[in-house]
Amino acid sequence: MSQTMKPKTLSLAVAVLLLGGCTLIPKYEQPQAPVATQWPTGAAYRAQDVGATGPQAADVGWREFFTDPNLQRLIETALENNRDLRVSALNIQRAQAMYRIRHADLLPTVAVGASETAQRVPADLSAAGRSMIVRQYGASVGISNYELDFFGRVRSLNEQALELYFATEEAWRSARISLVSEVANAYLVWLADRQRLQVAQETLESQQKSYDLIKMRYDQGVASELNLRQAQTSVEMARVDVASYTTWVARDENALSLLLGTQALPEWLTADKMEDLGAVIHLTAGEIPSTVLQQRPDVLAAEHQLRAANANIGAARAAFFPSISLTTSLGTASASLSGLFSGGSGMWTFMPQIGLPIFDSGRNLANLEVSETDRAIALAQYEKAIQSAFREVSDALAQRGTIDEQLAAQKALAEATTATFRLATARYEKGIDSYLNVLDAQRAMYSADLGLVSVRLAKQMNQVALYKSLGGGVE
Repeated sequence: MSQTMKPKTLSLAVAVLLLGGCTLIPKYEQPQAPVATQWPTGAAYRAQDVGATGPQAADVGWREFFTDPNLQRLIETALENNRDLRVSALNIQRAQAMYRIRHADLLPTVAVGASETAQRVPADLSAAGRSMIVRQYGASVGISNYELDFFGRVRSLNEQALELYFATEEAWRSARISLVSEVANAYLVWLADRQRLQVAQETLESQQKSYDLIKMRYDQGVASELNLRQAQTSVEMARVDVASYTTWVARDENALSLLLGTQALPEWLTADKMEDLGAVIHLTAGEIPSTVLQQRPDVLAAEHQLRAANANIGAARAAFFPSISLTTSLGTASASLSGLFSGGSGMWTFMPQIGLPIFDSGRNLANLEVSETDRAIALAQYEKAIQSAFREVSDALAQRGTIDEQLAAQKALAEATTATFRLATARYEKGIDSYLNVLDAQRAMYSADLGLVSVRLAKQMNQVALYKSLGGGVE
């Protein structure tokens, strides 16, 4: 009889083990990237950028890309002190702890317990015919409500927690890259506004001298009051710009301090020339957009969110099947504390439980529908992340393809307006032209100089944008 049962028992054990190793999670397949197979081409794009091979941003650390010493120290300070980055790091710790909680559910919890029970029995219920106090002592070690995960519900939840943990890690990497680019942009804007302020101050000084000269000529009866008022108008407009740019510089410092996580800008910070901060590495976008974009931390985080939602479907499906839990203990029991560990006081319990859902008013079905909808939402968010990344890179490439030409034209414009102002001033002093021509030339020169600062800023920020959009290296 025993020989007949052994093969059956062995087969049953193997079946249980095989069943316990499976889950009801749908097979995951990476979605097709919903973007074009090639980067955009056209008049706005340079041939050496689109489809070229070369250094990838993910392989270039920020210290290699941002070579300015001041900027490097600012980024290091921000990475140490920025509060948003701290929150992102703490989210990783939280997700890691949640995963450990889910993983602990895979193993039984063994607990040791000791108990004392005291009960007063009245006389009419006592076998001895008198009231008495009955005591019972016990000590045991055992397992309570351990779920035998035959259908993978616990493992599915464990898989979900693991993917969420991976997602928070990628979100942290994305936050670091964003912080690096934000600090670089804030520093560049601060330098640009300081240059704008300098241009405005130089213009105010020049216009004040012109006004003083015309005022002297007006007092001598040589210049008209119209010329005097026109010169005064230019002076006051320049004063307005100086005050405005002074405010901008202060706001830039506040924004930079917030990113750095410090109360004020470091004392060692000095203002360099913005055009001297160019990157020494010429990044390329790579040949296949989907291959590049799917390695961005934010896209990877969205994919892990999708995997987590997919794993949660397995848990929802397992809820339709029986749940089996086990409670067992081994110990001793005695009516007296001294006899607790005497011979013959041993006791044990073995209590398996099985629950099969029959009627739950559609709760399990609704939970499954929710989990499937969550996966659909996560899929849409993943696809949107890739599409947004594709657009960011395309925009950065389009600007880089034309920014050099724009910068060259702006420089030529600044030089031309400077020469025009010089000639208009000379013609006015010789009495050939009116002072209105001088004012027009001076305003054009002022606008061109400010435009040159803006174009230089746009070029620097374009390099930062391309580095970030291509998933620039964290370290």
